[in-house]
Amino acid sequence: MTGATTAGVLAELAALEDPRARQVNEKHGDDHGVNLGKLRALAKRLKTQQELALELWETGDTAARLLALLICRPKAFEYGDLDRMMREARTPKVHDWLVNYVVKKNPHAEELRLAWSGDPDPVVASAGWALTTERVAKTPEGLDLAGLLDVIEAEMKAAPDRLQWAMNHCLAQVGIDHAEHRGRAIGIGERLEVLKDYPTPPNCTSPFAPVWITEMVRRHA
Repeated sequence: MTGATTAGVLAELAALEDPRARQVNEKHGDDHGVNLGKLRALAKRLKTQQELALELWETGDTAARLLALLICRPKAFEYGDLDRMMREARTPKVHDWLVNYVVKKNPHAEELRLAWSGDPDPVVASAGWALTTERVAKTPEGLDLAGLLDVIEAEMKAAPDRLQWAMNHCLAQVGIDHAEHRGRAIGIGERLEVLKDYPTPPNCTSPFAPVWITEMVRRHA
């Protein structure tokens, strides 16, 4: 569907607004009322349109930004574009999709990982840790895993929520994928007790690192 206008797409998004979807999304900190399945269906119809994606992002509307992240060309962004967008991403879902659907596929991902990991803004720093977790799992060559565990051990307990969650994921990933660091990763989790009491639905794995690591290693075996 080429030739779509920003105004036309915003009208479509407004028509998809559903009070029940908004209620669910707002519980997770996301200020929009569009069902994500319907949002993905709209993105599929629009196909890749970089210019439209840029215009939708600039509206500042959360649903429009999510759609923008689905129809953009991830490799087309420069370092500065992604750094600015990360600092503008106000809601958890926009932040997550920006990291997972765009930054991870961009040639500047490693530069951004290094720059963001120590950023004073904890939400930006959490994106750096998410990119580090991706490397721990997929391309760990050159990473100082023992050094990462040092930082997690020293800083995770007092970190703000989003950053703490991202560091905890990295801790678990090190333990799951790297047997030589598994004992230490489990030990750090047990000592710090981060997310130990996190309410976990039946049939879901607890985000408490010692439980998460043990369960995933068992499944892989």
